[in-house]
Amino acid sequence: MTERSLRGARTALALLLGINLFNYIDRQILAAVEPDIRSTFFSSGDANAMFKTGILLGSAFLVTYMIAAPVLGFLADRISRWVIVGSAVIVWSLASGGSGLAASFEALVATRIFVGIGEGGYGPAAPTILADLFPIQTRGRVMAVFCAAIPVGSALGYVIGGVIGAHLGWRWAFYSVAPPGLLLGLLCFWQRDPRVAPHHLVQKSPRRGLTDYLKLFQTRSYLINCIAQTLMTFAIGGLGFWVPAYLRFRNQSPAAGLSIFGGITVVAGLISTLLGGIIADKARARFPGSYFLVSGIGMLVAAPIFVASLYIPFPAAWIAMFIAIFFIFMNTGPSNTALANVSLPAVRATAFAVNIFVIHALGDVQAYWLLGYIGGHTNMRVAFLFMSGIMLAAGVTWLIGVKHLPGDTAAVENAMA
Repeated sequence: MTERSLRGARTALALLLGINLFNYIDRQILAAVEPDIRSTFFSSGDANAMFKTGILLGSAFLVTYMIAAPVLGFLADRISRWVIVGSAVIVWSLASGGSGLAASFEALVATRIFVGIGEGGYGPAAPTILADLFPIQTRGRVMAVFCAAIPVGSALGYVIGGVIGAHLGWRWAFYSVAPPGLLLGLLCFWQRDPRVAPHHLVQKSPRRGLTDYLKLFQTRSYLINCIAQTLMTFAIGGLGFWVPAYLRFRNQSPAAGLSIFGGITVVAGLISTLLGGIIADKARARFPGSYFLVSGIGMLVAAPIFVASLYIPFPAAWIAMFIAIFFIFMNTGPSNTALANVSLPAVRATAFAVNIFVIHALGDVQAYWLLGYIGGHTNMRVAFLFMSGIMLAAGVTWLIGVKHLPGDTAAVENAMA
């Protein structure tokens, strides 16, 4: 890479990192204030209140997100991805601020639908911009930096939601994230898509055909990765959405408990995400399936430690939770790098879009209502025990895919050459 192109790539990474940060802040603010929203719109004696907020409020965003992603991802393979990203960020920022204005539960659900549409445009386009800008030798580390926004943004969402919600009310938590999101969205329109000639929106190359899409869905490591990420998304999504209810079940203060959990997620998740990408990149020469190997081992280690945290009394339980979250986030950089590496550049945005659809349709969308149902009819410890079994299944699935990843990656590299 030339010095100029390297500067441009780093600028793009910094901007997308900032956007991804606010992406996850917005998602977890909803989880942080879910108990307050529930008390606003439902009676305290409603045994199905958690089920309703999980299946309606939690899923409204994800269902529209996973439906919008394939459509907008297909479009992102054809016009400037920065135009898609900028427009998407502005839409979801306006909708997120609008969540605070909702006068009814139905109106709140409607705003989350528009947040899902906005993120459906951003989700497939952003990582493919990075895959186009950075070579395969450093792609794992780059994706790890980009994905570092997941634990940091999630943690900040808990902290912002918990602190602002406790002092100003849950509506102000949503108001706070709209202005920064609008600014980041506007900055996207000054960026240049690496595939597009200056001053043109339409992407004229590389050429793609039906066979390119068919090859994607015949790629074993792509399919295995989708299955493993679906199971992982069920676990992480369920943990992220229901941890406020779990902490209340364990008699932890909402504001203090969420701040501690947020701090744990920042430190453990950030270090783990970056470390996972670095380890997988460096191990690739010796273990060509390293991206799946690191992902699988991380989940297999995390599951039993997470189970232990459910029975250890607080404050010692925070230590076990720290270790579990550390290993849970080991997969974020490597698994997303594997998605990019086994998909041709011409259909890469579509590959991420389909992945988004699958992992959310079968992952956290199901976790929201199912864990809410289990927790509402038993308790949150039982719900999280069920979730830990899903974590184990994710780890095993990635290890099954280790043998297929090197060949599928080489096939894409040879086709590009």
